[in-house]
Amino acid sequence: MVTTVIIAIAAFVVGGLATWIVVRFLRKGSYDKMMKDAKAEAEVLKKNKLIEVKEKYLALKEEYEKQVNQRNQKMQQAESKLQQREMQQKQMQAELGRKNQELETVKASLNNQLEVVDKKSKELDRLQHLQQEQLEQISGLSAEQAKEKLIEALKDEAKSDAMAYINEVMDEAKMTANKEAKKIVVQTIQRVATETAIENSVTVFHIENDEMKGRIIGREGRNIRALEAATGIEIIVDDTPEAIVLSSFDPVRREIARLALHQLVTDGRIHPARIEEVVAKVKKQVEEEVVETGKRTAIDLGVHGLHPELIRLIGKMKYRSSYGQNLLQHARETANLCAVMASELGLNSKKAKRAGLLHDIGKVPDDEPELPHAILGMKLAEKYKEAPDICNAIGAHHDEMEMNSMISPIVQACDAISGARPGARREIVEAYIKRLNDLENLALQYPGVIKTYAIQAGRELRVIVGADKIDDKDTEKLSYDIAKKIQDEMTYPGQVKITVIRETRAVSYAK
Repeated sequence: MVTTVIIAIAAFVVGGLATWIVVRFLRKGSYDKMMKDAKAEAEVLKKNKLIEVKEKYLALKEEYEKQVNQRNQKMQQAESKLQQREMQQKQMQAELGRKNQELETVKASLNNQLEVVDKKSKELDRLQHLQQEQLEQISGLSAEQAKEKLIEALKDEAKSDAMAYINEVMDEAKMTANKEAKKIVVQTIQRVATETAIENSVTVFHIENDEMKGRIIGREGRNIRALEAATGIEIIVDDTPEAIVLSSFDPVRREIARLALHQLVTDGRIHPARIEEVVAKVKKQVEEEVVETGKRTAIDLGVHGLHPELIRLIGKMKYRSSYGQNLLQHARETANLCAVMASELGLNSKKAKRAGLLHDIGKVPDDEPELPHAILGMKLAEKYKEAPDICNAIGAHHDEMEMNSMISPIVQACDAISGARPGARREIVEAYIKRLNDLENLALQYPGVIKTYAIQAGRELRVIVGADKIDDKDTEKLSYDIAKKIQDEMTYPGQVKITVIRETRAVSYAK
């Protein structure tokens, strides 16, 4: 029994030992395999890293060589430029040397010529002196005596000719008084030459970029509506790049809107409350500028003692125009013309200048009564205690009342001279005529068109076509094509109506 247990225990111990030996052997084989796999993987990683390092090295080497080549090229270019400059400097030095040689040659030649001239001048003086001595011997008079006799004879002849000429001029002046009066007017016009400014009903406001248009319009258009309500003008935002159009018949409103918009854009804060604040501030600035302009104009013209309200009305003329001519410029020009013409006629030039400056104040009142501007201006002048002859000149410069002073016809004439002289109101007429001619010529380019007439100030174009060249269906197409071309190529106010006329005429003669 004990033997059996011992045998069993021995068998268990031997079996466990054998198992441990087997496990140990298996573990050792797995470890060796793992070592081999790790070494193989390390070799692969090593090779990959070497390849990456080589690639980076090659890339860096290529980049470095590229930079070196670029530097070499720049150095070569700089060297070539330096060589070119050296060549140019050498050429310039050679050219300067050649020119210096030429100058020295010319200088030597001129010196020789001067010596020759001096010799000839001395010889001429000697011959002249000899000739004078011979003449004195022949005539028996000295040079001074001969000169005095000649002067006396010329004086007597000049006196007789001058008296005859004066008598002729006086007789001619009596017979041609009208011509002399025209001459005075022409002299007056020639002595006063000023520039004129053309006013339009729109002002173009330039902006730096088109993104500013969105800020000016505001969310759901609240900014632009607030600006239009505050200034009383129409703001047109279209596809025109970097520009906004301010439209109004009143130049003062346009100027207020332009200045306010400039301040808003410069400041960057654009919202309804800020807009109202800036517009109110700009209105005050413009009113102060109006008064300052009136004072400066009166001082420049030497017109003193004007009522402050008249000074303000004169300043308002800066922002008004008459048939395209700036009203303040027209008033200044008329005042200068009146002063010159009154001086030519021996009248009071200061009164004439004062009347000329004030003759159009009826065009710029704060309220707009139903009166001609000349009568309204006269009433304003009477209200602010101007002299009766000046008031009459203002009221009568368009023959709307009787003239009772000598200043009145002068103001009327000078107003006409300033408005009708070349350059005062000519630009607008030329632009208008050119636009109508372009309109007619554009339609004449189409085949079958015989005649074209622009009527109703360019708002309608009549196109007459030949009945044998275009049928009734083609007239509609021609009308559409002309309208499309005018729309694409021309600038015009409002709309232009195109009427194509096709008619057949039969003509016979009774003999």
